[in-house]
Amino acid sequence: MASRRNLAGSLLLLLLVFGCVQSAHALPAFARKYGLRCSACHESWPMLNYFGQKFKDNGYQLMNDRDAPIWQNPSYWPVTFRITPIWHRVSDARVSEDAVPGVAASGTVERRVESSGFDLSGLDFHTGGTLEKNVSFYVLPSSDSTATFHFETVMGRLDNLFGSSWLNVKLGKFELDNLLSEKRILTLTANGGIYQTYHFIPVGDNNIFGQIGDNQLGIEYMGHSVDDRTRISASLISSSDGNVGLVTGANSYTGFFTGSQAFDAGKLGVERIGFYAMVGEAATFYQTSGGVPIPGTGIGNKGFSRVGFVGQFYFGPHFDIQVVTQHGSDNVYFGQGFGNATDPSNGSTANDLPNNTPGTVLPATARAPSWNGATFEAHYVYSPQLIFIGRFELERMSQQASTLNPSNLGNITSYTVGYRYNPFMTSRAGFAWHNEYNFMHQDLTSFYGNNVNSSELLIGFDFDF
Repeated sequence: MASRRNLAGSLLLLLLVFGCVQSAHALPAFARKYGLRCSACHESWPMLNYFGQKFKDNGYQLMNDRDAPIWQNPSYWPVTFRITPIWHRVSDARVSEDAVPGVAASGTVERRVESSGFDLSGLDFHTGGTLEKNVSFYVLPSSDSTATFHFETVMGRLDNLFGSSWLNVKLGKFELDNLLSEKRILTLTANGGIYQTYHFIPVGDNNIFGQIGDNQLGIEYMGHSVDDRTRISASLISSSDGNVGLVTGANSYTGFFTGSQAFDAGKLGVERIGFYAMVGEAATFYQTSGGVPIPGTGIGNKGFSRVGFVGQFYFGPHFDIQVVTQHGSDNVYFGQGFGNATDPSNGSTANDLPNNTPGTVLPATARAPSWNGATFEAHYVYSPQLIFIGRFELERMSQQASTLNPSNLGNITSYTVGYRYNPFMTSRAGFAWHNEYNFMHQDLTSFYGNNVNSSELLIGFDFDF
């Protein structure tokens, strides 16, 4: 009887949530300026549609007389806050533990660790728009769940120089020009809330600088046709993975290049195919003082690359599949643990740098690691208020960093499914009821060299205002 009452209560709650449907509008910051509906720019918040991508490419402008701040209502303040209270259940298999709790000398065993409870995401504080017509900006102070802030995005952009849509330049810290944007990702779990293809690092590798999903410090040129069907971009960034203060990345640079072409497929929609390439170098050695790396003294630059293709394929107004492929390779020194000078978990110490000494001779077993990855993400947009998401990712090593490693060491397979329901989205605020499940498998990476499976179930209220 009690279970029937619980089921009836759950059904009633679902009916109430799905019944309070209102007209959907755009994200608050820009909706308050232009009065657009949500569906004008978004397939489902925060993922952009074709028109939304064009609006972003134009420097958050509609290319009319309302773009310049002088035409805005004096009360307009282009700010949006976003935070997500959640409940989640996390399961990690084969976590290494002391056989006797608190006694390190008792040996190590592997156990499954499961935990669940209520939690918070960090807080994002978005502000962006135009300082003057064709001069745009975006600033995003972002915190973790403990309210420790950093600058996720700080950039200024000169748009349509000399009246041409082919001449746009931005400077600062910004997301790379990825067509499948990780900063507008629809998923929130720890492993499903990022694209594994954008962040994959082989086991033993210490090259953090090739993560194309992280915001980077540099300058970007971007050009596009007036209808935004053809897009190209080229960025020059510090090899720092977005870290400030020249602690890493001093005197080393990376280039990131993209190009894409869209075409009208009639009733299917606007399809787009493109490519990207990241080619750069980063320091492998650092001068030290007392065994601790001296910031800005990186030397011995070595190369790395990430190249791939992107496809956005629409099959009518409701269903699409987005695909990203990647071939990655790192210099042999990165594969042997050279590269990143600091360990964020405990600060930089001499113990963090077992190999980062100039003149180190690599073992005969050392190889330059390389791998292939792919991400397939599908969306079924029932309406701008309700979207179903499915993602499959695989990362496969093609050459290990050592001939002693098993060929499949570190391979990843990840599955993510979920849906987001927006009972309302007005020009003042947005709200999404978010439900998601992620399962990730990684080969041979436990303490004793076994496969590791982890999963997370997450339910939350994702809202902005």
